Amino acid sequence: MAKDLFSEQAKLYSLYRPIYPDSLFQYIFSFVKNKDVAWDCATGNGQTAVPLADQFEKVYASDISKKQLEEAPQKENIEYVHCAAEETPFPENAFDLITVSQAYHWLDGRKFQEEATRVGKKDCVVAVWMYDLIQSKESKLGDLIRHFYKNITGPFWDAERRHVDTHYANVLFDFAPLAGKEFFVETNLTREQLLGYFSTWSATQNFIKANGYPPVEHIKDDLIRLWPDKDSRPFYFSIVLKMGKVNK
Repeated sequence: MAKDLFSEQAKLYSLYRPIYPDSLFQYIFSFVKNKDVAWDCATGNGQTAVPLADQFEKVYASDISKKQLEEAPQKENIEYVHCAAEETPFPENAFDLITVSQAYHWLDGRKFQEEATRVGKKDCVVAVWMYDLIQSKESKLGDLIRHFYKNITGPFWDAERRHVDTHYANVLFDFAPLAGKEFFVETNLTREQLLGYFSTWSATQNFIKANGYPPVEHIKDDLIRLWPDKDSRPFYFSIVLKMGKVNK
């Protein structure tokens, strides 16, 4: 069963998580024959459901977090559904495309595959992707981010996070393979926005529960020293996409 790790920071998630590039969606759509109905699984705050709704007649977007769904934007052709990824109310042979963005590592891969096979049409495309640790082109700032990730919050990540670190190389994904691809998210953030993004990490919330204070306190002085002004600076994320088709 999927874990609900993001209800407590649902509002922060909607504010600070990176926006996926159009090129990612256009690549996925190029493999989909009919754009009738799509399922965005573990939709969170609807970040992927919205671009799907621009292409599909109907989008169902599900999540186990009611608080996340409350933060999702409303569109006429999006229906938000509160349910687990592995057990849904959807009928058989319903979907042309199934997506899971930055959440596949939290799912029960075997049960999700069974459910996706049940609700997906023949040759339904299944696209899952993850983005890696945020990167800076400034070496000292990049070193500080990696230190915060590995040494400060590292012990507080759930075990499933290892699949992000290995770019989904070892996740269960037994769909008929389609060619994956790497993409990049480029963004400009202020120092406060970077700290806001750190606050969305499940490891940050686990650290706070264990210690009673936010882990950014360990790096805040160094961050201000490296970045004393309020100007925004460039950052990027790498995105790794895995795709396949439902076997029926």
